[in-house]
Amino acid sequence: MASDPSGIVNAAREAFMSSGYARVTLKSIAAAAGVAPTVVTNLYNNKEALFAAAMSLPFDPQKAIPALVAPGIEGLGERLVRSTLNLAADEKIRTELSKAAGAVQGNGMTSAFGAIKPLSDYFQTEVVDRALVLLGIPDARLRGALISSYLSGVIAYRYFLNIEPIASIGEDQLVAMISPMVQNLLDPTKPLPT
Repeated sequence: MASDPSGIVNAAREAFMSSGYARVTLKSIAAAAGVAPTVVTNLYNNKEALFAAAMSLPFDPQKAIPALVAPGIEGLGERLVRSTLNLAADEKIRTELSKAAGAVQGNGMTSAFGAIKPLSDYFQTEVVDRALVLLGIPDARLRGALISSYLSGVIAYRYFLNIEPIASIGEDQLVAMISPMVQNLLDPTKPLPT
């Protein structure tokens, strides 16, 4: 029985890597760790906190929401792109994601998209979607999914697949190229095609 925090964190990491962020519950993690759900909730306030621990995030990206939305919609595209790239640039996070994805796949081969799926799910659900809803942007869920899928592709190309020139371009230049596309998706005056 894994009642220590490391057993719970390991069970959580495996669950997030195999099922993605959205499908995992604290109850399912408790079952995988062999503990009562109250043990998990006593150690971690919520799924977001457990995810941050399981993925070795150096900070809680969800706490970035006030800084993202406080200046308003103007420049939000750049702030989202920059915060996403900063998170993905952390070598420890990438290493943990790659190791966990390889262990889940069991063959030593790590799919770039498999490695970033939990992080992408988390960022979309807990950061992007919440920021867009707070700003009252129409079609927030769809716009958030489009933004997250676009940024996930950039992260996979840059940090996992090392595809040039995306892999070696300067961060400021990459932000300058990507931000207008993300900002366009955020613009509530531009309805999404039906």
